Amino acid sequence: MAALDGVFRARPRYVRPRGILGVGWACVESAIAGRAEHRPTREYFDDQVVRRVHFQAGGDLGWNISALVTPRAKPARWKIVVITGAPSWAEYWAPIMAALPPDREMVAVDRPGYGQSEPAECVADIRVQALALAPLLAGPPEQRILLVGQSYGAAIATLMAAAAPGRVAALVLLSSYLGESGPTARWLVDAGSRLKSVIPRDLRTAVIEVSGQPDQLPMMREALEDLRIPIHIIHGEVDDFAPVELARRMASEVATRAPIRFEAVPGANHFLTDGPVESLIGRLDACLPAPVSARARIGGWVRGLARLRPSSR
Repeated sequence: MAALDGVFRARPRYVRPRGILGVGWACVESAIAGRAEHRPTREYFDDQVVRRVHFQAGGDLGWNISALVTPRAKPARWKIVVITGAPSWAEYWAPIMAALPPDREMVAVDRPGYGQSEPAECVADIRVQALALAPLLAGPPEQRILLVGQSYGAAIATLMAAAAPGRVAALVLLSSYLGESGPTARWLVDAGSRLKSVIPRDLRTAVIEVSGQPDQLPMMREALEDLRIPIHIIHGEVDDFAPVELARRMASEVATRAPIRFEAVPGANHFLTDGPVESLIGRLDACLPAPVSARARIGGWVRGLARLRPSSR
């Protein structure tokens, strides 16, 4: 810990743009400066704490995808994979990543069409995005994955989990955007639609994505119904971008094979990464499935064999 303390003292304090005004200004300012990152992580975090990497998109799409990772000497038991929202900026997760204990690792991605990720244009089909981001789920067989879909990324993460049965141990839908905007998001999308020719690329891509989301939600619901893993929905009580009522309704109405756990965060808005780092890490830790004992596994095998045995009647 002393070494890490030295690392952070030697670098400027990372100050996250907060709320819609902060995020909007960061987008405009970085576009004017010609930066793909709003807050270049290398200026704030040592390369051994948070590191930017690039990988090839899945599905032979040929895109170069950018992400932030927490380097570990050997793969951690748990990997938390974060599919970010719209706009999609991995660096907003950097303080959470830097505070993770060594037995966790995290990767947060700039989705296709954002930040340092290709292509330059919007990829509006969530199925294509899920295919492109599938390599994020790679890792040693013994490593377990907690897949987190943030806002618009919730639908994409759900499709990814459904396409990789047995690879994802649990799914978290964080501030999930479910096709209907709250008052602030509605105003922003309406204004952005009229100004698409002049606003920065990331904001333009976000407007296109959000506008086309309602027609794609049936795919998300169908994927949720097929999942056999624990599903958690975490949502701010005063979210004025993605109404909490829609998240609560999804938790109670979608006929999932595994029960959905719903948590409303008192006083929180859409930007749960703006809150205390320890609070969000604690909420994600609470979504990690408990390890299954050898006795429970053997009992499951025995019950499965009993169901397969022909009846004597």
